[in-house]
Amino acid sequence: MRSEKSVGRIVGVLLLLHLAAGLIVPFILLHPLVNPPGFLTSAAGVANQVRAAVLLLFVGSAIAIGIASAALPVVRRYSSAMAFWLLALAAASFSFQAVDNAHILSMLSLSQEYAKAGTAKAETFQALAIVVGSARKWAHYSCLLVVGSWILLLYSLLYRFRLVPRALAGFGAVASVLQITGVSLRGLLGHPPETRLAMPLAPAYLALAVWLIVKGFDERHRPLPAETQEVEVVGA
Repeated sequence: MRSEKSVGRIVGVLLLLHLAAGLIVPFILLHPLVNPPGFLTSAAGVANQVRAAVLLLFVGSAIAIGIASAALPVVRRYSSAMAFWLLALAAASFSFQAVDNAHILSMLSLSQEYAKAGTAKAETFQALAIVVGSARKWAHYSCLLVVGSWILLLYSLLYRFRLVPRALAGFGAVASVLQITGVSLRGLLGHPPETRLAMPLAPAYLALAVWLIVKGFDERHRPLPAETQEVEVVGA
């Protein structure tokens, strides 16, 4: 069985990959779809880029499952319930991402049909773009809510069981809450997202990944059997 330190280093590498996917897709690959003149005009011209983004989103969601799976043996020593909640939320985020990806590909398909039609039926395509774009927006914010909840649970576990310095885990937990309230919940409630509130999450994620790669999980606070049973009762 791997030690906490070696497992922590694996999780750290996966967190770096997860962060990279989370930054590259929205800010580079999907940038033409969410900025003027909009996806209806732009998506068809970057079709391969959009498909690559969808593939990378699937990979990113799979990495979250990998993180939860890698951390499972370590977290189970403290609380089996929490360990499986982390895995369940990762699996749920993959499912929500699959729905979001389907909407992204629908946007691409509509843009390609619009490009073929030229100026014919432009008003019809504009109306369809509003419907398809709105469907993707709600799916996207729902997905972000689940992913943000998974990240918050990860930092909460790290804080509660002192697997990393609590200042580091606490910073990540606060950053996760800011992302959830400032982007996911605001979007679902119909308000423009406040992206500045999501900005602290990237350095928090990077700091955690680097710490785990260098130090691994902290083994000094492993609970005794009696303490583990107490945590299970509280988490039940």
